[in-house]
Amino acid sequence: MATVYVCESVTLDEDELKERFVRSSGPGGQNVNKVSTAVELRFDVGSPALPGEVRVRLLRIAGKRVNEEGVLVIRAERFRTQERNRDDARERLFELIREACVVPKRRVKTKPTRASKERRLDSKTRRSTVKRLRTGKPDLG
Repeated sequence: MATVYVCESVTLDEDELKERFVRSSGPGGQNVNKVSTAVELRFDVGSPALPGEVRVRLLRIAGKRVNEEGVLVIRAERFRTQERNRDDARERLFELIREACVVPKRRVKTKPTRASKERRLDSKTRRSTVKRLRTGKPDLG
């Protein structure tokens, strides 16, 4: 059983990745209806290999690619060969997990400065004046 290093906190076993080869859509020449080159890679997000906070971030990042059972499904059919599609699907999965491993910085709440408040109010006053001048009847006197 081979182990795949994804990031510093995540290593996956090969048997956690389920692959299914299906027929690809789109152009393909003579082999389009005979050869199953597209890859459907499945990974259970509830895997014990993922730490809890990484799992939560991965679920948020993956979005609709995670089905009701909590399985992340990646379909790769960009290339014409099964091997390249397989590598592409795995790399896309690992990239999603690497992105989920990054802890986002907490936002520090700040208040607007006095100068920025004054600039905002000045621009609103100018805009108001322009709009007021557009309405009404012109002076004929």
